[in-house]
Amino acid sequence: MNRELDAAGIIEPALRASYARCRDLNAAHGRTYFLATRLLTPGQRPAIHALYGLARYADEIVDDLSDTRPWAHRVAELEALDRQLHDGLARGYSDHPVLAAPVHTAVRYQIDPQHFADFMVSMRMDRPVEQGGVAGYRTFDELGGYVYGSAAVIGLQVLPVLGTVVPHERAEPHAAALGVAFQITNFLRDVGEDLDRGRVYLPSDELASFGVDRELLSWCRSTGRPDRRVRHALAYLVARTRAIYRRAAPGIPMLAPVSRACVATAFRLYGGILDEIEAADYHILARRVAVPYHRRLAVAVPGLSRALLARRCYRARA
Repeated sequence: MNRELDAAGIIEPALRASYARCRDLNAAHGRTYFLATRLLTPGQRPAIHALYGLARYADEIVDDLSDTRPWAHRVAELEALDRQLHDGLARGYSDHPVLAAPVHTAVRYQIDPQHFADFMVSMRMDRPVEQGGVAGYRTFDELGGYVYGSAAVIGLQVLPVLGTVVPHERAEPHAAALGVAFQITNFLRDVGEDLDRGRVYLPSDELASFGVDRELLSWCRSTGRPDRRVRHALAYLVARTRAIYRRAAPGIPMLAPVSRACVATAFRLYGGILDEIEAADYHILARRVAVPYHRRLAVAVPGLSRALLARRCYRARA
């Protein structure tokens, strides 16, 4: 980590500690993307860790199943985080042990503060209904409002760090789409765990078209038994998610060459989660599928070769 911080020119001790904490959050909660970030240049990695660390930190306030505090306390913590983030972005710095790094990154890369505000809107939607949150979404358009703030803006935040060979506005729709594809992949993989949190992130009208509702999903979760209707609904949603990946794919060659291997690897690894869902015959309510370690390595190692080649070419031109 010190080598990465040195390469990024981050020297102030408290700021280095914040970046290190964000890196730990990314490593602990985002193993797939953390592996892909190893393909970035050392100087790029701290900023990516900062942005993902913030996302994970906020997400854990509302998602941690082991957190037994009253929801009022957790909501208060989320609101305090929102205020501290807003204030830090307005000042251009933060003393918060986690927020210091993403605020520094936002200033350094001139990331639109609205992306962070939109992210926090979606985090507040994850509160329980009695605390003003949302437990489910009727249509894909309704879900899209949540996913824009929880995932599309993450793609938009990281884009200035990754760099582009085209004007940013051309790459932005693809970056946003990739964030959405990753998020919906997570929703499909985690549908059982999300039920335990009292939420369903799959559009109820599309589930209903296959005869599926929350009660049936909960029954599959509690009994561990599959259901033909659930299988057909999940197969449809996997296919729909693959279409979002196809919309995102043209954005990869728009990135700076030193960033393409990272994003291409994440693209393949997250797509591999959909492969694992299919391989499990969509019987995923009672267990969480994952891309096997050997397959992750098989994807990452060629990506490392491409990343190293891109770095050599970049240094030769510099």
